[in-house]
Amino acid sequence: MDFFRVKTTEEMTDIIDQHVESIALTGTVPTDKASGRVLAMDVTATEDVPGFSRSTVDGYAVQAQDTHGASETMPAFLHYAGAVEMGKTPNQALTADQAVYVPTGAMLPEGADAVVMIEDIEKNDDLVQVLKPVRHHENVIVRGEDTEKGALVLEKGTVLRPQESGALAALGISRIEAVKRPVIGYLSSGDEIVPYSRETLSEGEIRDVNGVTIPALIQEWGCEVRIAPIAKDDRADFQEKAEALFEDCDMVVMSGGSSVGVKDYTTDVITSLGDKEPGLLVHGVSVKPGKPTILSVSSKKPILGLPGHPASAMVIFHMFGKQIIDRLMGKKRVDRHTTVARVSQNIPSSPGRTDYIRVTLHTGTPYPDAEPVLGKSGLISTLIKSDGLLEIPERKEGVLKGDLVKVHYFI
Repeated sequence: MDFFRVKTTEEMTDIIDQHVESIALTGTVPTDKASGRVLAMDVTATEDVPGFSRSTVDGYAVQAQDTHGASETMPAFLHYAGAVEMGKTPNQALTADQAVYVPTGAMLPEGADAVVMIEDIEKNDDLVQVLKPVRHHENVIVRGEDTEKGALVLEKGTVLRPQESGALAALGISRIEAVKRPVIGYLSSGDEIVPYSRETLSEGEIRDVNGVTIPALIQEWGCEVRIAPIAKDDRADFQEKAEALFEDCDMVVMSGGSSVGVKDYTTDVITSLGDKEPGLLVHGVSVKPGKPTILSVSSKKPILGLPGHPASAMVIFHMFGKQIIDRLMGKKRVDRHTTVARVSQNIPSSPGRTDYIRVTLHTGTPYPDAEPVLGKSGLISTLIKSDGLLEIPERKEGVLKGDLVKVHYFI
């Protein structure tokens, strides 16, 4: 089959955004186990955080106006009116010309609007000398300053990091509604491909590298993975294993059999799965490495056919597989882990395709230096030495030493 639906990288990205939908299934997750999950609901604050005005330092609660003009040579004199205990409500209000001791985190007494740090105080019996003035609300977090009751705290589609989980904990939210973890099926194919655990290889056999690297990325990106036994170059065997994955998984990824060849059944099998709507969307991407890439969506399930070369497969899966998975997970925004770097040497490129060059990043000012990792595109060892992929857009004929370029981090 000809590459009759070759797309640019921009077109591929747009097609994924248009045709890959979030998984509808959700479930409740304990807040302390929610890091990395995607919110399936908006979270609104049901209370103020903090629920009371409190001190951020060890010091003395005061009315700020009583300290104006204070200095070491001309201190402000206030009356000591007691102390606040941690976790307790102050038993009296503070009035003008008074000071109350408060430890860090303690509740401010009513009437106080600032705290003087203890190092700016000299205390003699019931007399408090303020050596430095404070402003209104200085060294204080007021009630609701962090989050006000009724405010939108987190939007649906937010990926929860430890800090978001902490915000939920502060609100007393013990469980959240999260998008179900996608289950991604993976299938390697080829008569020459054997399990990676095979100790001794016969002539012409190759260990299944993609069957390790691609599932590892799937798990690293927050999904469950199911790996089918390697399919031989036999249509019936390939069909049976692909159908089993398609029935049980939210997405299917296949490696090998995506180029033009007598025994390449990948496209035929892909187009036979599910309800075939919208069906085959991409058969070839104008990118190096990784042109023989296939994308189909059927029964709302994406099917991605990767090149067989391990390096090419990883590049394509980083550039497009991550985007598909982010869409399945319902992320509010797709992660684009990129940086700007300065290229260390001239790199030629052919216009009409996007080139991804493996690079090592070195410390530089104000931009890191991107040094190409030399080696043929099919070599997995070049990925080990690389920090990311330098992108040369399809409209350019290469980049010159010193040019600023976009680099996609390996994540």
